[in-house]
Amino acid sequence: MQYPLISEYLAAIREANDNLDTLSHLVPVLDKYGEPYRSSGAFAVVFKMKDEQTGKCYALKCFTEEQEGRAEAYRQIAEELEFVDSPYITSVKYLEKEIFVDSNCENEEFPVLLMDWIEGETMETYIAANYTDTHAMSMLCYRFCKMAVWLRSQSFAHGDIKSDNIMVRPDGTLTLVDYDGMFVPAMKGLKSPTIGTKDFSHPLRTIDDFDETIDDFALASIALSLKAISLDPSLLQNYGASDRILFSATDYLDLSKSNTFTALQGLLADEEAITLMSMFLLARAKKNLSMCSFRLFGVQKPKEEEVWSTEVTKEDLKNAVEDEFGVKYSKDWKRLLKAPSGLKGEYSIRKGVKVIGNKALGCCTSLTSINIPNSVTNIGDEAFSWCKSLTKITIPSSVVNMNGNPFLGWDGDLYNESEGFIYEQQVLFNKDKTTLIAYRSKDTNYSISNGVTHIGDYAFYYDESLTSINIPNSVTNIGNCAFSNCESLTSINIPNGVTNIGSFAFQS
Repeated sequence: MQYPLISEYLAAIREANDNLDTLSHLVPVLDKYGEPYRSSGAFAVVFKMKDEQTGKCYALKCFTEEQEGRAEAYRQIAEELEFVDSPYITSVKYLEKEIFVDSNCENEEFPVLLMDWIEGETMETYIAANYTDTHAMSMLCYRFCKMAVWLRSQSFAHGDIKSDNIMVRPDGTLTLVDYDGMFVPAMKGLKSPTIGTKDFSHPLRTIDDFDETIDDFALASIALSLKAISLDPSLLQNYGASDRILFSATDYLDLSKSNTFTALQGLLADEEAITLMSMFLLARAKKNLSMCSFRLFGVQKPKEEEVWSTEVTKEDLKNAVEDEFGVKYSKDWKRLLKAPSGLKGEYSIRKGVKVIGNKALGCCTSLTSINIPNSVTNIGDEAFSWCKSLTKITIPSSVVNMNGNPFLGWDGDLYNESEGFIYEQQVLFNKDKTTLIAYRSKDTNYSISNGVTHIGDYAFYYDESLTSINIPNSVTNIGNCAFSNCESLTSINIPNGVTNIGSFAFQS
């Protein structure tokens, strides 16, 4: 059977009242261009439709290619799902000869699939936007594993588990979409209409693999990938891609040659990572997880996101643990507290560290190179102060907060990868450019951008080359020691809007 083009379906949906049969009460939801909102895939186009009486929205799937046995398959799927009450699954209704389309096809009436519209974004999009947020990724891993436990306890299987077939609702809950490859018990003995997407499915899966276990490998692969990213966000940058997560089809063929799998072995200090990796290896060896309990997916729910302090107290140092270089960390290895002043050469902060404390690496004058992991979210005041031999610092993308001026008295090359900060012309600002964090330019004259409201603590400290500064009327706060020891600066005009001047702001 020949099917219409997307453009022909679009024309029919514009006049949905005339061209739909039992669904003629639905109207298309329009996009910003005034056209029916739609998304298309390999074999179909989906329109967002609305019942104006109830306000409820639906997804209307119109097919662009023939698939043998589709009508009977969806009849069986609809019967199986009719009484399934779960947020992980949406209702499905297959309607023959539902939409009239004026096309060059032999037929004029075509089938549609009606489903509930799921508000949110695909898991693929969600990961791309949130992978540096370790708490968000931990919650995603937890919710995915909960869904895996539920799905693996059912008598049916989705058939094509992948990141863009999973919707993340605004409240963070997950829902599976696209049921073209679903298995239900009534299909036992039949061939599978799909072997799944290669970057998520078992490398030896064939159309003969068609039962309730066909999702096992994808579930294990995705669960392990999400856990790994929650522990080390840089893994997605190094090994991920837009149409998959960490693993590719090539990785699955020979794990001994997989750089991704090798990198993940560095996370085996984490108990849940070990469990999920074991399940992944079992699924790779046996094609399914029938030999183990699917309850092993049950990772712990992450605690509420902690507020990480960069302040380092005497009590912190008293209870600290040290690495082999004498660098002090908190007992949970989440906070770098203090490095010995004699630390020299290259130093790599431990993976998993969230905080670099105030003055943590201050006065390490022989330190020449520092590697900051993507787990770090907070950098404290004077964290790298006076590290005269340190030639370069890269702020990783995970950093969301800096206290004071971490780069006091340091004049090496700064590289900013974090979206939380703006670094232009050697001046560091927060994301919305309301706070000037650090002035590192050697220019003698500088005009602060209009819109800056706060000049941070130590922002211009010890800048001996600065001879004039223009402070805009938008500034309301001048931080502690902001212009301290700027000995070439002979006069400053303070705007009327300034309501607070910190301690020692103009000392020396």
